[in-house]
Amino acid sequence: MSAEVKEKEPLFSPKNLKLIKTPINLSNPITVQVLGICSALAVTAKLMPAIVLSISVVVVMAASNVVVSLLRNGIPPRIRIIVQLVVIASMVILVDQVLKAFVYDVSKQLSVFVGLIITNCIIMGRLEAFAMSNKPWPAFLDGIGNALGYGIILIIVAFFRELLGSGTLLDIQVIPDGFYEFGYKNNGLMILPPMALITVGVIIWVQRFYTRDLIEKN
Repeated sequence: MSAEVKEKEPLFSPKNLKLIKTPINLSNPITVQVLGICSALAVTAKLMPAIVLSISVVVVMAASNVVVSLLRNGIPPRIRIIVQLVVIASMVILVDQVLKAFVYDVSKQLSVFVGLIITNCIIMGRLEAFAMSNKPWPAFLDGIGNALGYGIILIIVAFFRELLGSGTLLDIQVIPDGFYEFGYKNNGLMILPPMALITVGVIIWVQRFYTRDLIEKN
């Protein structure tokens, strides 16, 4: 009887919700694990490409985690990495085709970086560390949580880079013309890759400063 009760654990139990919440903050892939930095430098000069790439990673990571979790007992250990790569590549191809069909201009801006999701160490790491040893639902939540943690940082970096570097958000001017008339100028450095790295560094410092006690406990 106790076993039956255990099997009926709520889909969004505290344990399952932790799989989503923890990667967003206390074990964020970028600010804590320092993974996926390359895309944070490459696609965050504008907010729209950062949002689209973040959504793409969420879809690819969640779907890949579920597929690998479903196949985990039938994957020979010797070829598990190859199988994981094939699963990720298949999901990336599907996402890439959807982007080209519905947001072609953004797809062109992202260029090769959608394809490079295949080699994203965050996705490979979660497939190997979590999906290969857990059931589909926890694997799905883990994929969502880690992808959201990754995507949120991309969006924050892109927000400040586009705002301060171009005076726009989503290509809409948000800094009034009056500011420019008084001598305000956009900071051209913000749209260069080095400033993306500095912005990520500042976010890492702030996040670790405010959560240092919680990180130590975990």
